[in-house]
Amino acid sequence: MAVFSKRLKEARCEAGLSQERLGVLAGIDEMSASARMNQYERGKHEPDFSMVGRIARALNMPVSYFYAENDEEAKLLTWFHRLGADERAELMRRVEDKHS
Repeated sequence: MAVFSKRLKEARCEAGLSQERLGVLAGIDEMSASARMNQYERGKHEPDFSMVGRIARALNMPVSYFYAENDEEAKLLTWFHRLGADERAELMRRVEDKHS
């Protein structure tokens, strides 16, 4: 299974959404939403970058999550994405201090 397909299915299941519901939230016509999402999850087709952005927004995930090659990186990207602006800034300050 390709990285994108794996990450898509994991994120959709974590969100508790059906393929159809996610497709509709991402702007796909209700009549084809389930079939298209199924093709993406099976790796038969991969969406263009614009569609990945819409899927990411629907799932509250960063686009980069779908392309992360390892699970640890994917988790970090997700956690960082979901932090508030102040929390992000504080985390960045701490990391920079540690590596300077």
